[in-house]
Amino acid sequence: MDTIVKGRHMEVGPELRDYAEEKVNKVAKILNGMVKSVEVELYHERNRSIDKHQVAEVTVFTKGPVIRAREASSDMKAAIDLMAAKLERQARKFKSKVVDRHAGRIGAPPGSALIEEQPEEEPAGPTIVKTKTIELQPMSNEEAQLQLELLGHEFLFFSSTDTGVLSVLYRRRDGDYGLLQPSA
Repeated sequence: MDTIVKGRHMEVGPELRDYAEEKVNKVAKILNGMVKSVEVELYHERNRSIDKHQVAEVTVFTKGPVIRAREASSDMKAAIDLMAAKLERQARKFKSKVVDRHAGRIGAPPGSALIEEQPEEEPAGPTIVKTKTIELQPMSNEEAQLQLELLGHEFLFFSSTDTGVLSVLYRRRDGDYGLLQPSA
């Protein structure tokens, strides 16, 4: 398993790098070898009105869905601790819903993995500022719901194994989910 710890507009010292790796690797052990790679990004939020300006983000690439966690604190080590705790909750949730449900068989549902992010220049007025390319893999509505929860996003674009069409699962304001599918 590859673990990359990097800083955004800041230098990450060896002590902080080792601390972050140690915390994330403990959580990765919960997933029993399902983790392909882990990326940890540490940075200082530059907005003076924010009290919790030290931010730790982690992205875990598994043999199925991508798991992300982001936490902030006034101290970087505290932010890493909070991020690791959140990641541990998500990893246990993922394991209990997917791995344990399949009687211990490691075979997570395929997910939509982020491949590339390309920020574009900012012209005047509303415009597209970011383009993401995703790898679409077929999944059931239940698997899509799990992927959406693990990513913490508001919507997920996926190929439905139930209907065979491209679908969008989204989180509604009332906490439930909505599913958008094209008409036949």
